[in-house]
Amino acid sequence: MFKKLTIALAFFATTAAAGGLQVRDADTIVVDGTPVRLNGVDAPELGTRSGQDAKRWMVNFLRGKNIECKLNGERTYDRWVGVCYADGQDIGAAVIAAGHALDCARYSGGRYRHLETPAAKSRLKRAGYCR
Repeated sequence: MFKKLTIALAFFATTAAAGGLQVRDADTIVVDGTPVRLNGVDAPELGTRSGQDAKRWMVNFLRGKNIECKLNGERTYDRWVGVCYADGQDIGAAVIAAGHALDCARYSGGRYRHLETPAAKSRLKRAGYCR
């Protein structure tokens, strides 16, 4: 049963166009009603200026693009976890390369570490669970 649900959600999330998209913050998007936590992305909280800037960047980056998410079957709070793509570009990689988030090696395996900008590393505080 769980496996079928995961497959159904993965298919459901992969068929979304930008019109069915909401940005909660720079590491959580809602694709056609399915909340998705971007795997391996450590973005600042919305209560900070950096968090607000990161969300604004994400909204602008995703505007008008088709979104595809590959869910890994894990959940955190109310969100499914996965890697999402905007017109084929890894959204997590893009937000980190733009300096609005950091790599969360605990979950990414370090795949985004090389994309972190010096400015982001000096400005953003890495979450304790990402170290």
